[in-house]
Amino acid sequence: MITSTEVQLGKNGITEGFIETLKNRFERYQNVRVSILKSAGHERGKVKEYSDEILDKLGKNYTSKVIGFKIAVKKWKRAMPRG
Repeated sequence: MITSTEVQLGKNGITEGFIETLKNRFERYQNVRVSILKSAGHERGKVKEYSDEILDKLGKNYTSKVIGFKIAVKKWKRAMPRG
């Protein structure tokens, strides 16, 4: 069973459409990897900002981990504390 999928974040950044795409992916998958394209800004600090913004817009049942220029986002069945 496939439990993860991947989406790309491009030059438009985090838009409402991007968040809706993530929410739709989480209907079928537990884990989503977000690849940060060069056009979105390839700076380590920017990737962390994207991660924080994604979590703020998705809600409290999600956690993330930054790995290079990818963000691994996981949906939990119940709210997890953010650390």
